[in-house]
Amino acid sequence: MGLGSYWGEVIEVLREIIPIYDKVNSYISLGKDVEHRKRGISGRVFPGNRILDAGSGFGNMSKTALKLCDGKISITLYDPLVPMLKNTGTHFEKTPELINGVFEHIPFRDNEFDAVLCGYSLRDAINLRIAISEIHRVLKNNGRFVIVDLGKPDELIIRLGMSFYLRVILPVLALIAGGRLGLKFGTLYGTFKRWPQNKRLEKLLLEKFSRVEFEKDLMGGAIIVAAYK
Repeated sequence: MGLGSYWGEVIEVLREIIPIYDKVNSYISLGKDVEHRKRGISGRVFPGNRILDAGSGFGNMSKTALKLCDGKISITLYDPLVPMLKNTGTHFEKTPELINGVFEHIPFRDNEFDAVLCGYSLRDAINLRIAISEIHRVLKNNGRFVIVDLGKPDELIIRLGMSFYLRVILPVLALIAGGRLGLKFGTLYGTFKRWPQNKRLEKLLLEKFSRVEFEKDLMGGAIIVAAYK
């Protein structure tokens, strides 16, 4: 499971859409992205924690965590796109540590982080099982892995509705929000096709983690997950 050879195409699209990334994401999530980040992080990240924001983009998960913890956390932003990391400067009062790399080869020692945050990013892993294993490795004992992402509903009819939204409605919203460049967001459907259904993702996490809290919104089309080491 994971993007496999499709990963390169997705990364190139992400590189192109940097100028409109946040604006379009807010539109296509129906304005729920901020709420979902808060729900995922609340009660799972605490003052004094060391945080890895994996697949960080501009660091939106970290910004949310900073607000909830009054700025009293240590943050590392980790992303495969150097241009994305370079655009974080205006998003933080103090620039956090910036590291370039992929989920499958996280360049940190075992047991380094209190929490790993993945906001709309784990779906872009090349190999999902290896990515989860690496995240588990760098977490401290009792560490939390927080995922906020698209969900893939287990019920067929709802899943078909989600597919219709991603293939037909999302491109229209992205075009309105980001102009012609917004049409590049059509690659989301390709990542959704390769993303496991919600129950399968939960089982995959339980292969490595002791406990998983799995919340759903939008009839399972959005997920807020916390996995505990």
